[in-house]
Amino acid sequence: MIQKMEKLVLLIHNKEYREFLEELRSLGVVHVEMNQHATIDKELEEFMQKRTAWQALRKGLAIAATACKEKVSAPVETLTIDQISAQYESYQQQLQVLRTDLQTIAKDISELEVWGDFDWQTVDRLSEYGWEMQFYACPEKSFDEAWVAEYNATPVNTKNGQLYFVTINAHPVNLPVGAVQLAHKSLSSLVSEQQSLQLKVQELTDAFNAFCKASLPQVDKSILCLEGDINLMEVERFGGERVADGAVVVMDGWVPADNAAEVRQMLDSKGVYYEMRPAEKEENAPIKLKNGRISRLFEMLTRMYGMPDYGEFDPTPLLAPFYALFFGMCVGDAGYGLFVIALGFYLKSKLSKSMSGLLNLLITLGVATTLVGALFNTFFGFALTDFNLPEWMSSLLITGKWDGTNYDKTMVLALLVGMFHICFAMSVKAICTTVRYGFKNALSDWGWWLLICGSVVVATLNYFGVIDFEMSKMAFIGIGILSAIGIYLLNNIRRNVFINVGAGLWDTYNMATGLMGDLLSYLRLYALGLAGGMLGGVFNDLGLQLKDSMEGMLWGIPGWICCGLIFVAGHSLNIALSCLSGYVHSIRLTFVEYFKNSGYDGRGVAYNPFAEKKSKE
Repeated sequence: MIQKMEKLVLLIHNKEYREFLEELRSLGVVHVEMNQHATIDKELEEFMQKRTAWQALRKGLAIAATACKEKVSAPVETLTIDQISAQYESYQQQLQVLRTDLQTIAKDISELEVWGDFDWQTVDRLSEYGWEMQFYACPEKSFDEAWVAEYNATPVNTKNGQLYFVTINAHPVNLPVGAVQLAHKSLSSLVSEQQSLQLKVQELTDAFNAFCKASLPQVDKSILCLEGDINLMEVERFGGERVADGAVVVMDGWVPADNAAEVRQMLDSKGVYYEMRPAEKEENAPIKLKNGRISRLFEMLTRMYGMPDYGEFDPTPLLAPFYALFFGMCVGDAGYGLFVIALGFYLKSKLSKSMSGLLNLLITLGVATTLVGALFNTFFGFALTDFNLPEWMSSLLITGKWDGTNYDKTMVLALLVGMFHICFAMSVKAICTTVRYGFKNALSDWGWWLLICGSVVVATLNYFGVIDFEMSKMAFIGIGILSAIGIYLLNNIRRNVFINVGAGLWDTYNMATGLMGDLLSYLRLYALGLAGGMLGGVFNDLGLQLKDSMEGMLWGIPGWICCGLIFVAGHSLNIALSCLSGYVHSIRLTFVEYFKNSGYDGRGVAYNPFAEKKSKE
């Protein structure tokens, strides 16, 4: 539900403004209206640039900290964030220098490997006696055998079609092939130097990672403090209007009704002039959702689409059971549901408390998947009926064809769920429009509700034999007449009747082209569940066939091992794909089919109180 809000108007002396804002922030419940057209001054811009730089530093520290597996000592609280940044850059520069040296040595080693580990002192002694040794490389076809006698050319090695050779002469020669310049070090010394540098890089990297891990808490604390300063500056500059030559500041804000008493108490103690009254439906009051323990888990879906207007309804409690049902039908396997539940509890023990809401949602979706998957007769790709269940349990499973037709019961169920979901959405739209704008302004919505939902009810009663064909025919005629009056004649009682008829025809076109497509969209629930079940069954068959083919080998142990590997790898992939599909398509059915037919806009502003910034941990 949407929590009630109080409209707050304040008058503050400009001299007391900053001190008052500190008090207001410590209270932490007032949503301050900001001037959207104000410009950012130089000081605030510098703070924002600093925030960007610190967040970039934090990102780099976090990446390096993940590589540190050891426990570090106490956090680096004696260093400021600027000192941490300077030390971080110093580490980066040192590592860059060492890595550049390593690249150079690796290049030299690569060039020397084809020549072997020779002693440069011997080459130098030849030079002292007047002999010059030169190094060359050329394609094997380009080597001239005459060079052996003419220039004392001696082949040393061949690699990838290249011939490497040296010449020894009393004076330098210039052959028409590529001369090679080598590092004046032996191969063994370069390898030794490379190993030494690699050790230095590893030691420095370990120290760097440990430093980053130890510095993260201090950086987080500094960023949090800076965020608070920026928030205070924004409210100070954009949260009020200066009047009376700047002597007085007028500030507008919103307070949840549950916190109104403490705000009044604080303002009375400060002697601040204020007015506070309940917010009107037409006002653009910020939205604070207040739901139960289960519904609260699904608020993230409402926030993803957009918050409701203050005069609208909170869709969260209504979409929550449908989203869980859709997810369970898309995954459609009881074993996968149990795995998702176990994964959720495991991650709760490993991740921070800030993730508990998301993980509780994961566990809830796992419960829904387990229940739906059990009804759909699937457990890790196996049929539950293959496990000799009691007859009363088998009778609860949804299997086989629908009422003697060639259609699977799960396919028909997906369409029935979709039909109910659309009718439910239309009911919500008609009721909420009536509550918000009055019954006279909701006649068109009620007309469509009567036509669609009434027709579904009459058809259902006729199918089960509650009413006969003649009675159904009369009911359809009555529904059609009453619906037509609301849709074509009374869709807007303030307009000309001919304009209403035209608007009704346009609504009819949109409904006719969209409603069938909306209904068929729910076949995804059946198709995705069927695809996941078939893929799981394929992995099971592959594993069992491989096991059977290896029964005579080492008492069948290799067969069981291969079967287990296929089972784990295959179902892990299938779980990932099924959960991704369930997440995406359940959101689509909620955001498109449900929200469109329920008339939900999602244009509200989220409640964002002016408060001290706190860590999410």
